[in-house]
Amino acid sequence: MAKFNRFIEPIWGYVFISPWLLGLFVLTIGPMSQSFYLSLTAYNLLELPTWIGFGNYHEIFTDDKDFWKAMQVTFTYVVLSVPLKLFFALMVAMLLFRAIRGMSVFRAIFYLPSLIGGSVAISAIWRNLFGADGFLNKLLSLVGIQGIDWINTPGTALYTLVLLAVWQFGSSMVIFLAGLKQIPRDLYESASVDGASKIRSFFAITLPMLTPIILFNLVMQIIGSFQMFTQAFIVTKGGPINSTLVYALYVYQKAFAYFNMGYASALAWILLMFIAVFTALIFWSAKRWVHYET
Repeated sequence: MAKFNRFIEPIWGYVFISPWLLGLFVLTIGPMSQSFYLSLTAYNLLELPTWIGFGNYHEIFTDDKDFWKAMQVTFTYVVLSVPLKLFFALMVAMLLFRAIRGMSVFRAIFYLPSLIGGSVAISAIWRNLFGADGFLNKLLSLVGIQGIDWINTPGTALYTLVLLAVWQFGSSMVIFLAGLKQIPRDLYESASVDGASKIRSFFAITLPMLTPIILFNLVMQIIGSFQMFTQAFIVTKGGPINSTLVYALYVYQKAFAYFNMGYASALAWILLMFIAVFTALIFWSAKRWVHYET
């Protein structure tokens, strides 16, 4: 009987996790495998895929100027939006980390943009806000300043998307709040006894103790920023003059505007490789700047 139980127990374990396994193989590994196969073919959705090997990848890196433009725009967006979002998230978390009556309401208000900021409706509002006749220019006109068409000016269009991303700092803020609660209070008491100011305590205690949280937020925000699509598609559609042609939007154009699904699949796998490399570099560097309490 004991031998029978040792045989049955693992089976029950697989039975209980079977919904997850089914999702893993059917919804994740299956589509990824098909996407990789399509990246090695010429496929336009109307005809059967034609095997071309690494022809799509060769064309991307040697003949596709729009690919390099999309990479430039995406890297610029990531470099600008991620540090600013984390900075504001941490600063607001510090302000909201106080035992004041009604503070939970303020936390909910600051978190709200993260819930609705990625929606099509907010992107449409953002487009109207920064348009030539938008609300921002009307405010500027009240003080005698002639505004510009922020969305349709190559030099400013991308910054409006960066501002929209920074506005959605709520999720990182909540995680920072959870991290602040885990810092032992006696560390601050000891620092106060030693005469440390609040600024000194922030850089000597708060920031080092939050580095694991910063690492997590940094990785998650970089991954999300590389995949940004809705805002660019709704607000600017990649223009003007491809100044907001982020990578995910370029993949979408190749797949559903030009029906070059094989080429788009290759672009998607290149994006996956870039994200994997950046994530690996961040974790490799973490041992130099991430500190744990133990």
